[in-house]
Amino acid sequence: MRRSPSPTRPPREPGTARRLAWTAIGAALVVGAAVVVPGVVGEPAGPTGAQGERARGGLQAAHEAASGQGTLPFTDAHGHEVRLDVDPATKNAVSRAGEEVGTETRDPTTAAERAAAAAYVASERARRDPRLGSTKAYPERSTHPRTRYAMARGCYTLVPGGEPTYFQATDLGEYLLLTPDEQLVAAGGGRAAEPSDATVWRASKKGRLVSLANAGERLEVDGRTAFRLTTAKGCATWPEAQVDVSGRPHTGVTPFQEVRGYVDAHTHHMAYEFLGGEVHCGKPWDRFGAEVALTDCEDHTITGGYGALLETALSGEVGHDPVGWPTFTDWPAPASLTHEGTYYRWMERAWRGGQRLFTNLLVENNQLCQLYPLKRNSCDDMDSVRLQIQRTFEFQDYVDAQFGGPGKGFYRIVTSPFEARRVINEGKMAVILGIETSVPFGCTFKKLPGGDLAQCDAETIDAQMDEMHDLGVRQMELVNKFDNALSGIAGDAGETGVAVNAANFLETGTFWDMRTCTPADTENHDKNQTLAAPEISADQQDALFGAIGQLFGSLNLPALSLYPRTNHCNARGLTTLGEHTIDGLAKRKIVFDPDHMSVKARNQALDQVEELGYQGLLSSHSWSTPDAYPRIYELGGFITPYAGDSTGFVEKWRTHVGWADERYYFAMGYGADINGLGAQGDPRGADVPNPVTYPFKGLGGVTVRQQRAGERVYDVNADGVAQYGLYPDWIEDLGKVADAQQGDGSAVLDDMARGAEGYLQMWERAYGIAPDSCRNPERQLPVAQVQRRLDRGMSTRQVMKVVGQPYTRLGRTFGFCATRGGAEVEMTATFTKRGRLRGVRRS
Repeated sequence: MRRSPSPTRPPREPGTARRLAWTAIGAALVVGAAVVVPGVVGEPAGPTGAQGERARGGLQAAHEAASGQGTLPFTDAHGHEVRLDVDPATKNAVSRAGEEVGTETRDPTTAAERAAAAAYVASERARRDPRLGSTKAYPERSTHPRTRYAMARGCYTLVPGGEPTYFQATDLGEYLLLTPDEQLVAAGGGRAAEPSDATVWRASKKGRLVSLANAGERLEVDGRTAFRLTTAKGCATWPEAQVDVSGRPHTGVTPFQEVRGYVDAHTHHMAYEFLGGEVHCGKPWDRFGAEVALTDCEDHTITGGYGALLETALSGEVGHDPVGWPTFTDWPAPASLTHEGTYYRWMERAWRGGQRLFTNLLVENNQLCQLYPLKRNSCDDMDSVRLQIQRTFEFQDYVDAQFGGPGKGFYRIVTSPFEARRVINEGKMAVILGIETSVPFGCTFKKLPGGDLAQCDAETIDAQMDEMHDLGVRQMELVNKFDNALSGIAGDAGETGVAVNAANFLETGTFWDMRTCTPADTENHDKNQTLAAPEISADQQDALFGAIGQLFGSLNLPALSLYPRTNHCNARGLTTLGEHTIDGLAKRKIVFDPDHMSVKARNQALDQVEELGYQGLLSSHSWSTPDAYPRIYELGGFITPYAGDSTGFVEKWRTHVGWADERYYFAMGYGADINGLGAQGDPRGADVPNPVTYPFKGLGGVTVRQQRAGERVYDVNADGVAQYGLYPDWIEDLGKVADAQQGDGSAVLDDMARGAEGYLQMWERAYGIAPDSCRNPERQLPVAQVQRRLDRGMSTRQVMKVVGQPYTRLGRTFGFCATRGGAEVEMTATFTKRGRLRGVRRS
């Protein structure tokens, strides 16, 4: 079995190798334009050999010339210099949707209101916590496998006295068989050093015997083709990233109680397939393991790391070590936007460390996909969404295969808050599918002399919404980077804005209609525009899109608009089709996220949501403006700010605590925005006086140690959130930061641990379940009416339909409030273990 990283990736479509040759020599002269690396301009395109060597030499020379400068000079097609370096100014802002906050802030709350909100949240933390149980991380292994799935990660002999063989699952019921000399059993009676189709064996079980077949050929050992597998010792070790969290994952004691766990409401888990499938390097999993999943892109490796134009533009570093597994010298890293950050073992570590709710945002941008020269997938937004949904279910199957069979893995795709609560209380991670694309449902428009011509209608929107709902989508944004037929966009600032605005023109035939805000507002506005050329860096929000536009964008465009004085507000608001879409989301109980909308459109959308009385409302990654956040809380919504650096996130947490609405359960989550769209948290430094110390105790009492992957050992103090498995470490760091600032580290950790519950309660209200009657006394029913309407045997959901959300959900009881003689009365509903009502009494 090989131990060096593989330079290969999955097979690609014909023609990709020819396209790759363009990038291999460092030329970005595709569809007209380019920012090019000095020392490479003028080289003729060629696939390999001396030209490739000259390309590497030119790029290395550029690297040497720029050594110690900290920035990389590029020239555009007109010979003008553009400098790309790191600007972290926007990463930790409360809002990513507007420019930096002015001196005259427009926070709609008063100091007294903020103090009252903070006192309310403090009282919430003092309430009794739900009792938790625990479960084994992996199923217990029996001497002889009970199912054809149970051999995963196990060491067995096939025949008495036979050699110990390690079973590495490639899919449900399919395995690689690793021998003690690190060879793979292959079809035809041979052995192989590398995994391939010829080394994948499909298991079947009849009675006590297991058979293994490859393409119809059954494995034969000592004349036998059916085996009584028996656990053994002495197997070779399969190369894999470690989890380095010990202890049993926490559970609930009933399926319907209040949950504990962290929530990330915004991550692009399947982004390796977006933008044509060749922008992102590495994958969340591969059936042949980490050695294949965690490899760099060909256009990075063929030039020794000096031909990665996007990575160079975003990081400010001319070259990088392209080797992933097993050394991971330069990637993954917080500012590396082109490399995989959510490998399955890193996801497993996040789960083991306490994460219990996760939204996989399916993402695409068709224009920037078309601009990028390498691709193997469709650039159509909805085709990409469908593909990423398929991949998410395939990932779930792969995780199930590692855990011993269907439904046994930690990664569970859910379609309702009730299913999610049961999954979390089983000790697993509930996964929600969401959409964040620029052209959802094909709803772009074309600017014509007579006005906008929408490319969709209500009928096509409804048909595609039904399709997406049937496929499992339960969270959605209306816009991402472009104005569309549903809504205006917040836009992007700086050079990212210039590039994305140009792509907006390619898509719609018009640039963003940014005008001076009326009335003038120093805080609550869209992204201010400029025609200057400041830097693009990984810390600029969604800089990957801007870098593609800058490196590969078309020059055949009219001059960009000369915008008026700041601050800017997009004149495009919510359209009639956008209103129809929001109505459709509410009808289908899909959570609506107003992030990325223009201020005008978002205010109109929130007006509509309020009129509908729909509380399935979420801001998932700080792409709304500060005026919107208190209103989202007031409307019963939930907010997960962009994660960013630990120090910056603690400041966001303090701000959001001051916006809490005492009518609703308060909790805190985060939006990682990992995998290409948002830089991750930088390290505070190993020499700070209050670093994270390993090992530490995580949520539920687990022990968290430094995570190892191949030869790399990660330390959040020095590496930051280099990959997703370090989010438990980042959360621990939040406590360290808050303690050092105001001695309230336990408070931020409490609010984060309540995050999954906060999301679930918002999602329940999307189903028409009223907020609890103790926090909302106007919803209290008379005791007699409660007793008359609640019948023994009712489900927990049926009970909530009558009395609203419980104020407490402890074990088998729900607590809520009613009235008798004008006075408030506390009531307790008791359920069976299976969640059927046994009775109701006064507390």
